[in-house]
Amino acid sequence: MEFVASESDVVGSTIKRLLDNQTIALRFKGMTGMFYRPNRFKLWMTSLLRFGLYLSVVIGIASTLGTSVARSQDNANDVVAVVNADPITRKTLTEETLRRYGTEVLENMVNRHLILQACQSQGIEVTATEVREEIARIASKFGLAMPAYLQLLQEERNIAPDQYSREIIWPMLALRRLVDDQVKVTQEEMDRAFIAQFGEAVKCRLIMVASRADADRLHQQATKNPSQFAQLAKQYSEDPASASVGGLIPPIRRYSGDSRLEEAAFALADDAVSPVMQLGDQWIILQAVRRIGETIPSPQALPAIREQISDRIRDQKMKGAATELFARLQADAQVKTILGDAEKMNQYPGVAAIVNGQEVTIASVGAECVKRHGEEVLDGEINRKLLTQALRKANKQVTDADLQAEIERAALSFGYIRKDHQPDVQAWMESITADGKTTTELYIRDAVWPSVAMKKLVEESVTLSEEDLQQGFESAYGPRVEILAIVLSDQRTAQKVWEMARDNPTDHFFGELAQQYSVEPVSSSNMGKVPPIRKHSGQPAIEREAFAMKPGDLSGIVVTGDKYIVMRCQGYTTPIVQKMEDVRAELVRDLTETKTNVAMNIKFEELQNSAEIDNFFVAAKEIPKMAKQSATTTH
Repeated sequence: MEFVASESDVVGSTIKRLLDNQTIALRFKGMTGMFYRPNRFKLWMTSLLRFGLYLSVVIGIASTLGTSVARSQDNANDVVAVVNADPITRKTLTEETLRRYGTEVLENMVNRHLILQACQSQGIEVTATEVREEIARIASKFGLAMPAYLQLLQEERNIAPDQYSREIIWPMLALRRLVDDQVKVTQEEMDRAFIAQFGEAVKCRLIMVASRADADRLHQQATKNPSQFAQLAKQYSEDPASASVGGLIPPIRRYSGDSRLEEAAFALADDAVSPVMQLGDQWIILQAVRRIGETIPSPQALPAIREQISDRIRDQKMKGAATELFARLQADAQVKTILGDAEKMNQYPGVAAIVNGQEVTIASVGAECVKRHGEEVLDGEINRKLLTQALRKANKQVTDADLQAEIERAALSFGYIRKDHQPDVQAWMESITADGKTTTELYIRDAVWPSVAMKKLVEESVTLSEEDLQQGFESAYGPRVEILAIVLSDQRTAQKVWEMARDNPTDHFFGELAQQYSVEPVSSSNMGKVPPIRKHSGQPAIEREAFAMKPGDLSGIVVTGDKYIVMRCQGYTTPIVQKMEDVRAELVRDLTETKTNVAMNIKFEELQNSAEIDNFFVAAKEIPKMAKQSATTTH
């Protein structure tokens, strides 16, 4: 339980209003995706079997995923999904993934081409066996078998095994071979790294200030009375992380950082204070707390430790060597990028790039895009189909004027306003496209159009009553209850805390109880102080109890969800706005938008739940898993 604004707040902030729209809009961008549900997939599979299509999907779709680029071109009209009897073809999916990820994927492919060409010129070949062995070696470092490791990557990082092999492990092995002579690990480097990890260390306290004069003054006080070093650090040090714990910092080890710090720390006896030292634009003072002896690993663990240290050093050295190699390869290479340049695409039809005379085809880039991003982009296209069909059924259209109005609304919502109080659309669009990846076309297609479409579908159902306005006014401008709160996770503890708060009815004691017992971070870290409670915030049980109290009152135990809350009233805020008519226009605007957002979410869920969606692309991935599970169960 956290004391933050509820999702059902009747008056949201400007940013929240826009984000509510984008929650729906981004589903079309392939960023959050449609919402694939296993239970719906099983129902769909049952339907598929009933209509005798299961075999065709297994043979047709699964084989399509593994075919070559040439074959994928032949299958461009294959259906990857059907939405209420309206098909989405592989060609459409390829075009949409290229539109969103083509440039990024092409850059990755060009880099791999450069590495491959460099390997070929030096007679270097990285085999599939070497790739598998490297994956197994990495998995073993985490104590996992290779299948479990690959499954973890798929589930936690959304990296498919073939993508991991092709885009991460193969380039890494190839680069190692290409810069092998530059990444030799010497015995001296091994010894230093071993000492840095397992050698002697010094536990220290630190004072850091920006002024040399302050440093000298603090140094004089610290050397005169070393026992006060912790208090001086807490009071004066400008490094907040260490100041809060009396200047304590992680142990300093040899060969692990700045050599001056290491030399100063190891030169100190316990409780001794170092001279003032300059570190960047800061001045620091160290105090040695105690020495920490070296750690000697067991003989059984030593080989694995040395291998880990060697790998770490090699990886660190390889980063620099690989960066230099890439710079050389790119400087020496002749790369002509075609994709995205209309004139060049007419000149070189079907070509995405030319790398040292070798063509990278658009078909290969498209296949790579589909393989990597197809599922999420297809989710967006399915959702787009749902909206398009709903608009057609409602006899509604999204016009250019509608799109422009939505862009202007977004600009206003995010504070992009000209001196004449009109939306600064140009500045807003510049901020949208500043990342270099989002184009104006994509922004309109993936964020603006879906938002407008949903508003068109619900605009006639959104109405405001006087009761809505009154509740909105009370929530946004009415009095609020200032409280201290303690949030508990079980009733027994809540009862004990409530009794202690009743027996010692002071704000200070209540705050100490909150600090000790509250499981909610805001109240725990602020001596029970939480944001004031307002009416109609979506927490009716808390609101009723809070507004029934007078200053100094202790609430009963309020149960909400799986949490138990005890409150102490400190008073009420005084409203600044007294009359609703003074802010009626703003209330109407905000409440209309809030209710529209709620209606949009409800409508979108209705469209999804009532739709007949057959996602063959997902099925092709699920079928092998189901077959494997079936085989495992059988045996």
